[in-house]
Amino acid sequence: MRRTSNTMTRSLSRLHRWNRAVGWLAAVAVLGAAPLAAQPTATAPPAAQAETPKDPLGRETPRASLLGFMRAARQGNVELASGYLNTTLQGRQAEELARQLYVVLDSRLPARIDEISDRPEGRVDNPFRPDQEVVATITMTDWSIEVVLERVRPPQGPAIWLFARRTLDVIPDAYYEVDVFSLEQHLPALLVKPRIAGIRLFNWLALFLVVPLAYRLMGVFHALWVPLARRKGLGRLIPPGVGPERLAGAVRFIVIALVIRWLIAKSDLPLLERQFWWALSVLFAIGAATWLLLHVNAALERYVRQKLHSSRQAEVASLVRVARWFADALVILIALLVMIRRLGGDPTAALAGLGIGGIAVALAAQKTLENVIGGLSLIFDRAVCVGDFLKVGDATGTVDSIGLRSTRIRTLDRTILSVPNGQIANVSVETISSRDMFWFRHVVGLRYETTPTQLRAVVGGIVRQLGGHPAVDPESIRAKFFRLGPSSLDIEVVAYIVAKDWGQFLEIQQELLLGIMDVVEQADTAIALPSQTLHLAGASPLAAAALHPAGRRADGA
Repeated sequence: MRRTSNTMTRSLSRLHRWNRAVGWLAAVAVLGAAPLAAQPTATAPPAAQAETPKDPLGRETPRASLLGFMRAARQGNVELASGYLNTTLQGRQAEELARQLYVVLDSRLPARIDEISDRPEGRVDNPFRPDQEVVATITMTDWSIEVVLERVRPPQGPAIWLFARRTLDVIPDAYYEVDVFSLEQHLPALLVKPRIAGIRLFNWLALFLVVPLAYRLMGVFHALWVPLARRKGLGRLIPPGVGPERLAGAVRFIVIALVIRWLIAKSDLPLLERQFWWALSVLFAIGAATWLLLHVNAALERYVRQKLHSSRQAEVASLVRVARWFADALVILIALLVMIRRLGGDPTAALAGLGIGGIAVALAAQKTLENVIGGLSLIFDRAVCVGDFLKVGDATGTVDSIGLRSTRIRTLDRTILSVPNGQIANVSVETISSRDMFWFRHVVGLRYETTPTQLRAVVGGIVRQLGGHPAVDPESIRAKFFRLGPSSLDIEVVAYIVAKDWGQFLEIQQELLLGIMDVVEQADTAIALPSQTLHLAGASPLAAAALHPAGRRADGA
């Protein structure tokens, strides 16, 4: 069939009569209100400047003019649709030309309406013809049509965009070449008559029945992807950890999107339904790409975690997880913005809203962000690592894990202490396990009865005993008689001991202290005990000793 059906013609006629009736009622209402509006009002101030009149049909931009024409023609108001044509034809001839133009555009116009300029001046692609804009190119059998809108400046009112005469001159020939495939003759009326949001019912059934069925059927060919991905050369293009079984769902949606695009190009469905399927193909393609990138992010996270685990950098694992979350959020955000842009929206408002929302979230989660930044600084500066034995304030223990918000420390009581990272970043942290040598320092107090010869023997013996131990740094050994204490002759013993951990240091220290006790014993002296001597005025030493035998025994007298 090369013409619309008689049913469509009768529907257009009925819509045309209803529109005329509504138009007459609107005109009567306007004429009745005109005298009231024309009467002067004493309290109304005079207008400073007359407002710029607007076109009643909304033809100020190329996109508005095209959509207004399609809307009027779709509603059957061909008389109103003829107002969008820059033609000298009048009456029924202009209405017939508008109907033919609508049939051609409705069946062959590309669905990318969002690419048409929505500015009053147009895109100005051709500087030599700034008042003309090619909004689309329609491909016929052996030739093509450029759908051109031109800017016309009427004597009164603003400049408007109308379909150019060079496009209207070839519309009759294109109309006779277009095959208007009538689904009403091949499908039951139940599938083509009901409409949901302007889309016929069979389109919704294809979306919810045919598309899922096609997705399932493509799973049969899933086994073909495995050997194909394992071939030499193709495997290099797949990131580590991403197998064909993880890409199957995304690949199926990409195939479905390509098939929909191909069917749109080969069919003469109405423009509204082609826009519907084109939008679905965009959603499928963007969703598949997002799905694929999320799998890539997960695979990269696993790969990096394995590398860090082998290199014993477990504290960076939390940073890798945050990087993965950030990458996933960035992928989803870009996908949403691209989807808004491809579907004809303006992502600028969404970006502005995200900026304002980000500021609000940052202010509300100030403490949390402080801890997160503190955790990142700890990880990057490597001030604290997992397994370190450290002292933070009054807490002492081993670092169990470093998270984004807090660091967990296993205390000496074997309990877990969670310290916020912001607090760790602002206090002094003593990392005990990071020292290369342990400080051995003790004061040996000898009895006051020790002679200088015995004292020199003790000092020399301690130096020889420390120097003979393989774990003691020989350059750090120092044993000096440095103080006459209240109840002892004090010798300071200082050295550095090389040990792998605190337990080994305690064992070496025990050996050295026992050796010092042997040196003191070999010098025929003893380590002094804290004691006091009480002298009584006018009493003989024997009486004082009798009164205070404990003090005498403590002094060794």
